[in-house]
Amino acid sequence: MVQLAEKKQQNINDVMNHSAGEMVSQEKHSSADISFQPSKRLSTVKVKRSELVLFTTQLAVMLDSGVVLSDALDAIAMQSEQGTFKMIVTDIAETVKSGESFSRLLSAYPKVFDPMFISMVKASEASGRMPEMLRVLSGYLDFEDETRKSIKAALTYPLIMASMAVVATSTLMFFVLPRFTKIYEAKSAALPKITQLLVSFSALLTDFDAMTKILTTIILAAMAFYYWMGTPNGRRAMDFVKIHTPVLGAIFVDTAITRSMRIMATMVNTGVSLLDTIEIMRGSCENYYFQRLWTGTDEKIRDGYQLSESMRISPGSELIAPGIIQMLQAGEKSGKIGEVSDKISTFYEKKLACSIKSVTTLLEPLMITILGAIIGTIAIALLLPVFKISSVVAH
Repeated sequence: MVQLAEKKQQNINDVMNHSAGEMVSQEKHSSADISFQPSKRLSTVKVKRSELVLFTTQLAVMLDSGVVLSDALDAIAMQSEQGTFKMIVTDIAETVKSGESFSRLLSAYPKVFDPMFISMVKASEASGRMPEMLRVLSGYLDFEDETRKSIKAALTYPLIMASMAVVATSTLMFFVLPRFTKIYEAKSAALPKITQLLVSFSALLTDFDAMTKILTTIILAAMAFYYWMGTPNGRRAMDFVKIHTPVLGAIFVDTAITRSMRIMATMVNTGVSLLDTIEIMRGSCENYYFQRLWTGTDEKIRDGYQLSESMRISPGSELIAPGIIQMLQAGEKSGKIGEVSDKISTFYEKKLACSIKSVTTLLEPLMITILGAIIGTIAIALLLPVFKISSVVAH
């Protein structure tokens, strides 16, 4: 009886220990899942481009020096200034210690790390050459950041001029022009035609009911356009406009080619398979027509075609210059696709920089000319009544 009671008690203890173990395991698993989920505020915020470039550069240098990923992230988090990005890096550094993959953690912050960034990090995890991949990413992000800065710098002066012109024109239209209108009406004289148009426009701006209807229409049209942009047809149409717009279309195409060839060079040189490389290239392109091109290329390669031939016969092949396809074909024959892709990306990067510089150089005088024409027309409309005021008063 005593032995039976002891055995029964032992079974009860075993069941309790097993249940407790399952509860602890579930708690650990649950806590791991919870720790992976970022706060809603952090998952939807954006950060400065310069912070992302600095983070990528620092991480590449540390990993290349032999520092463990978790220690490198801890060090970067400690060095970062107080702010949103510091909180994001801290969250990633804490969670990566639990065994989560780095690329999966980055994907929890889509507003900070774009698909290209995540795809290249994921590929580098598989190839074990993350420092080299991060160096390439750092260089490309730095190039994009400098491009944005140059465009903003070119737009700064015209925007300041436009703001001053709006203030000066508004003052003349709403304070000076009404007085001349009253004088002309008192003398039963007709304003010049161009001035009458300006008076009508000024009256429209001061009409509350009319402006309410106009603004409501504009807001509804903008909302409808934004919704349409989110549809496949809308996105396809806008992507078509982007790549076929004179001057600017060439910049969009060169940007996509530069990014794709840079990715191909990095991936192939680090041992990533060609099909995986094309998959990452497709994910890095935001334009529908380039995505269609790489999708077709992927399908043709799986059917047994070579890379160059696949690009030549895929839909959207007109986006790629024949010279690029010939160079890739030569790279296939020599077994140096990575080196050829690197040369193509370097060439197109320089070509893109020259194109952007030319556009920004022309942008400033073009905007000044347009603003000058608008302000000149308004000035003439305001000055004509001044020149005729003496004859009107005398009459």
